[in-house]
Amino acid sequence: MPQCNLIIDSCCDLPFELVDREGVYLLGFPYIMDGETFEDDLFRSRTVEEFYTAMREGAEPSTSQVSIPALTAAFEAAAASGVPTVYLCFSSGLSGSYDAAVLVRDQVAAAHPEAELYVVDTHLASVAEGLLVYEALQQREKGLTAEEMVRWAEEARYFVNEEFMVDDLDALRRGGRIPASVAVAGAALDVKPLLVISADGTLSLSGVARGRKKGIRALVDFYAKHVAPAGSAQCVVIGHADAPKDATRLKDLLMKENDSALVLECNIGPVIGSHVGPGMVAVVFWGGDKREELSVADRIARKVKGGN
Repeated sequence: MPQCNLIIDSCCDLPFELVDREGVYLLGFPYIMDGETFEDDLFRSRTVEEFYTAMREGAEPSTSQVSIPALTAAFEAAAASGVPTVYLCFSSGLSGSYDAAVLVRDQVAAAHPEAELYVVDTHLASVAEGLLVYEALQQREKGLTAEEMVRWAEEARYFVNEEFMVDDLDALRRGGRIPASVAVAGAALDVKPLLVISADGTLSLSGVARGRKKGIRALVDFYAKHVAPAGSAQCVVIGHADAPKDATRLKDLLMKENDSALVLECNIGPVIGSHVGPGMVAVVFWGGDKREELSVADRIARKVKGGN
């Protein structure tokens, strides 16, 4: 019997069937397309093809934070359940939703002092966040308490390794997720950008590839270089934004690297898709500690600030 419940959000980009279980509350991020507001419900109300076809035909969807009423409803439901609850939240490095969630949690906790409510900044997004959520679901079934889940997630988030390829950086530039200068440089070079999520939950350009085939090969090389030796490292998540052929090619190459890997394939949802655009392909797995990738100067700065 699980000792804690979870609140998760749609930015994890996992299949709905995987997260649809008792004690798990799904928060849907909103997005706006052609003047109409929709909720990211993990492609239950519209198809992957419909959303990305619209983008390919010129639609420029935008996104916003989860609303305060939606956050309040989630935490009120958690308090009413009487079960300690942890919200595994989309990266604060890419959205203000974490700060909003903490504010609402504090308000609900003040009204329900007996409730145990926690918010964890995953420092992750999309299928990287999804891998953490996927494993959190397993750990929940194994009996972690809410406090233990918080400690687990705050450490585990640094061992989720990911790299993803996008067709271009323009959608990320429009959404303010990368500097305009980086997007312009990528376009001028006519390459496929490769990005990672840094330890602080922001995006970093990790490399470029000339063509999609070389980009997919680069994703496989990144996996081979960074994957942890055993255990949960055998789980690999492939995410794609309506690029099934590329996802299949990536899976085939990954299986040649590790034929015992458990590969989970996910569609990139409309909120993340609004920022990465059609054709994005990602590989996510358990690997090395991202904090070790920091420069010496950054490590000193984190220590001075009291960070991990």
